[in-house]
Amino acid sequence: MTPSYGGLALEIVVPVYNEEAVLESSITRLAEYLTNEMPSTWRITIADNASTDRTPVIAARLSEHLENVGYRRLEAKGRGLALRDAWSASEAKVLAYLDVDLSTDLAALPPLVAPLLSGHSDISIGTRLGQSSRVSRGPKREFISRSYNFLLRRTMQVRFSDAQCGFKAIRADVAKRLLPHVEDNGWFFDTELLIIAERSVLRIHEIPVDWVDDPDSRVDIKQTAFDDLRGMVRVAGSLVKGAIPVQAIYAELGRRPIVPLGRPSFFGQVLRFGLVGVASTLAFALLYLVLQDPFGAQEANFLALLLTAVGNTAANRRFTFGISGPAKLFTQQFQGLIVFLLAWSITSSSLLTLHALHPDAAPNVELLILTAANVLATMMRFVLLRLWVFRSNHNHVISGQSFGGKVAASGNVL
Repeated sequence: MTPSYGGLALEIVVPVYNEEAVLESSITRLAEYLTNEMPSTWRITIADNASTDRTPVIAARLSEHLENVGYRRLEAKGRGLALRDAWSASEAKVLAYLDVDLSTDLAALPPLVAPLLSGHSDISIGTRLGQSSRVSRGPKREFISRSYNFLLRRTMQVRFSDAQCGFKAIRADVAKRLLPHVEDNGWFFDTELLIIAERSVLRIHEIPVDWVDDPDSRVDIKQTAFDDLRGMVRVAGSLVKGAIPVQAIYAELGRRPIVPLGRPSFFGQVLRFGLVGVASTLAFALLYLVLQDPFGAQEANFLALLLTAVGNTAANRRFTFGISGPAKLFTQQFQGLIVFLLAWSITSSSLLTLHALHPDAAPNVELLILTAANVLATMMRFVLLRLWVFRSNHNHVISGQSFGGKVAASGNVL
């Protein structure tokens, strides 16, 4: 092992809870890989989340017999809590973590940490959803993962593709700045950290990984999904209220070029909105046909409108009105929800009128009426989005975020 950096370059935290079956083999394998393949100084820390089996005994033994392996014991559960505790105590330049089952191929570890050790990036994450990623897992987990990340990208306006892959790294100075603002101590910890980082315009590096699902995983998928959705609502509220100082974090750590954003002309907006509207209408029709049988007409109408509204608002924000970045993001999302409810009232009233006049109307007739009503609602959406939600703002913008200062040509905030 040839150190390339002064002091400790990399500390990898492995959170564990009742992992007596795989802990020794996984840590031994990880240590062997780092010894042979990692040119920088490194350390492994086993972070035990109040295990009740033989995990503490095995972890203590490994820390005694394996060089560069440490052990920390916490009396409370939570992956986020383990990472917060271990990362806060670390003196390494780069902090990382990976799941104890080693589902991710360790060959991705050097490219994961390289952009952080060089200072090129602030956070580095593995993605199972990249085009060149090779993933082996069941259809249920695949569907939930893709749905969650799709919802995250559309509602929170983030660009990273996989929030929950257990294979991440962060520069220590960035972690020190972000951790005080991350509230979750469970599975949502990763997502919350990444959202705050992106809203602060930090550089997040993604690498495709090879990943094999752990058949013995004891994660409660439904409860985790519910907690994640609740966490998204909480973080959105904190950002709207200004409780998370993303502007101050950007000023200290951000690196994106300062550029003013242009808006398309009125006719350009009409054309782009029309394209988005056509795509949304087709998506609505398809979703309604799929959902009408299991849920019923009214429920299918609401769900189809809600799902298409999420994508529609995000597409119009960026594509139609030329807005990017975190400025007023959640205020605009809330306003978009109001516009959605107005659109839903138009389509719902049309459906109620149809059923009042023709109680036995066929599904294709319902679809025709709803499609016509949806076109009308789409026209209303354009007017409200242009004049209210995304109305022109002539203030200076830093990567889509107003910082209240003057912007010089050199890209500095004066």
